[in-house]
Amino acid sequence: MMLRMAFAFIFLASLCLSGCAGNGTEQPGVFLPPSQVSEGQTAIPVLPTQVVPFGTQAESASTCEDSLIWLEDLTVPDGSLVQPGAPVDKQWRVQNAGACNWDNRYRLRWIGYELLGVRPERSLYPARAGTTAVIQIIFTAPQETGFYSSMWQAVDPVGQLFGDPIYIEIVVQDH
Repeated sequence: MMLRMAFAFIFLASLCLSGCAGNGTEQPGVFLPPSQVSEGQTAIPVLPTQVVPFGTQAESASTCEDSLIWLEDLTVPDGSLVQPGAPVDKQWRVQNAGACNWDNRYRLRWIGYELLGVRPERSLYPARAGTTAVIQIIFTAPQETGFYSSMWQAVDPVGQLFGDPIYIEIVVQDH
């Protein structure tokens, strides 16, 4: 630990001294790699302008891509007849086709038509990259007869929509 601190101090001191003791031949703000340094010039290493600690949101957002592919409806085929006010258990099989694992930061958001008795945002089923998952929402059919639809899409940790939208389409009528 002490050796690292000493090295860091010497490195920083050499940077300060090389910047202060110019001989007039160097151009300010131009950093040259050692292979391009001519006699009388000092090589100054170029440090990254933005350091992102490993495992942070910025690191994961830049290293993986999100994708959701709808595979099939498992329950309630499009156009299913349901009773007014009845619970409707809709399930979709989807694939996490991206490189990111879906964790507790991923959400499913309502993007159109009717909410059908549920909140407009909910947790997205956790799924590792490349695996399939089942998304389930238990809707409530409206009291009024008619055709109803609700559309949803996945949202990444920074709020961007991604992947195939999923939806339900029902016909509410008395049987």
